[in-house]
Amino acid sequence: MRFSNLNDWLGWQEGLHPTAIELGLSRCRKVAEAMALLSPPFPVISVAGTNGKGSVVAFLESLLSAAGFHVGAYTSPHLEQYAERIRFDGRPVANAQIATAFERVDQARGETSLTYFEFGTLAAMDIFQGARPDFVLLEVGLGGRLDAVNLFDPAVAVITTIDLDHADWLGDDRDSIGREKAGIIRPQRPLVCGEPDPPESVMAQAASMGSPAYRLGRDFHVEIDRDAWRCTGPGFDFSKLPMPVLQGDHQVGNAATALMAASLVVGEEIPLAAVVDGIRAACLPGRFQVFPGPVERIVDVAHNAQAARTLAAQLRSRPCSGRTLAITGMLKDKDIPAIIGPLASVVDDWFLASLPSERGLSAASLAEKMSVHVPRNKVSGYNDVASARAAAMGAAQLGDRVVAFGSFLVAGTCIRLETSDARPET
Repeated sequence: MRFSNLNDWLGWQEGLHPTAIELGLSRCRKVAEAMALLSPPFPVISVAGTNGKGSVVAFLESLLSAAGFHVGAYTSPHLEQYAERIRFDGRPVANAQIATAFERVDQARGETSLTYFEFGTLAAMDIFQGARPDFVLLEVGLGGRLDAVNLFDPAVAVITTIDLDHADWLGDDRDSIGREKAGIIRPQRPLVCGEPDPPESVMAQAASMGSPAYRLGRDFHVEIDRDAWRCTGPGFDFSKLPMPVLQGDHQVGNAATALMAASLVVGEEIPLAAVVDGIRAACLPGRFQVFPGPVERIVDVAHNAQAARTLAAQLRSRPCSGRTLAITGMLKDKDIPAIIGPLASVVDDWFLASLPSERGLSAASLAEKMSVHVPRNKVSGYNDVASARAAAMGAAQLGDRVVAFGSFLVAGTCIRLETSDARPET
């Protein structure tokens, strides 16, 4: 084995391919063929979209598990530990198991170069091939058509929401982005759309492939009544459902999208008790995750304009008595003004962190890009996320709140620090 330690494998993979991202399936398909992975012995549900992918996968995972099925799930990126990306029956697989799968990928690839994400995708499918779950959930990493996940034909394709993000890779309008994400649709196999008004390119792709499309607000519906909700669709009508643990009305839409997809892949009505248990049990760190206290802390992975608008709305609906202090750090390919704009009127002071790696922005560069919306005297910069968080917590007073967002790295670091803060001294 090249490495026995998972972290050694991951460090090596980061420098293996010339670029961190290279869309295209030919290299990855060649290795998948060598590993006999392209005809998996289980139905796949692939989930694409700008926002909501992780939440829909979490609801699907929980609903199908509550209905008595064994479920594999592959998601990205992770918040704290790489093993979060590859789960079986709701639990991360062991690091040693991932390292063994990496070895099999490495042996099969020969001289073929793979990206970090491609290595992980093939390793996950190798692990699931051995575990033989009833269903496997695959979260698309970037786009859809040329993403490594799209090597595997889904029984049901899910597209959550579509908005502007990764313009350099996917296009600068919703129709172009929708066309890339619609690449996960397969002929005569159903598509579930988690927004009422998807781009025409998505619907056109489904129609051209003879794929039945189920759209939120048209083919399946949600009604919210204070502390409960109802979901109706082809062949099901569930009422008095519990509100999700995940915060925000948009999470009801994500839960409904998962319920529609689950009903299609199972092929029969899921028992009401399983639906209720599945919704109650679904959780996902870093999605408006609230840590209560004299100074409330909120962690959210929002890292594009649509997610920022949602975060701003959630903050307005949950006012605090004091100031709102924000910790953020972002990647170079983000539309910073479009992300900061919706939050500028909600946040009082900003604590900016430089992010490591070639893709990360320095705090100074982030401050410059934010200046169209935020006065410089409201901004301070720090070398890393931990330092920015320490400064924000030090500045916060009773009744203030601290909100961390902007990237999975920011969210993951702040969640990890919350855990260490809560650990009793010995």
